[in-house]
Amino acid sequence: MLTKAERTKQFILETAAPIFNQKGVSGANIDDVLAATKLTKGCLYGHFEGKEDLALQVVDFMLNNNGEKMLSTISKGKTAKAKVFAYLDFYKDPLNTYLKGGCPVLNMAVESDDNFPAIKEKISGIIRHGQELFVTILSQGIADGEFSDQLDPAVYAFKVVAAVEGAVVMCRAMNTAKPMAGLLRSLKDELESYVI
Repeated sequence: MLTKAERTKQFILETAAPIFNQKGVSGANIDDVLAATKLTKGCLYGHFEGKEDLALQVVDFMLNNNGEKMLSTISKGKTAKAKVFAYLDFYKDPLNTYLKGGCPVLNMAVESDDNFPAIKEKISGIIRHGQELFVTILSQGIADGEFSDQLDPAVYAFKVVAAVEGAVVMCRAMNTAKPMAGLLRSLKDELESYVI
């Protein structure tokens, strides 16, 4: 059971996450968070040392939450193909993502590239871990005889993540989810071509 202080901190992180995801670390400010939470500065600073500390903890919160949702979605698949398809379907509606503002991994990756080395390091680790998980799933599919050994797990995993993340940005910029449907169908068809 969480203490009152822990519940308050959790509330702040949950409320601040969409603000930081939409405005970025540079664009979000303490006043945005105070207005959304209706808390005082003293309360906020009782849980965070300042904006940088708040930003780092919000980024951790978003990345952990995103990772948990993704793993939960993927784990429902009983086969390697089902797991990959579940990953793809997770992104089928880029205009209405579970966290307002799009994919937090991509949003934070773009902003942190030149400006926030600590966040960039976190994002790099998340992306690397995600790629390794994807490769493991595909490799297991080959080992289980589900896929042909002509499938290159590392190449396909990179292609899928790069294409899907790029498509999220493009669809959001164009305000249409339609291109995503075509991309997901194409990526699924490609994987199907390796099914034995």
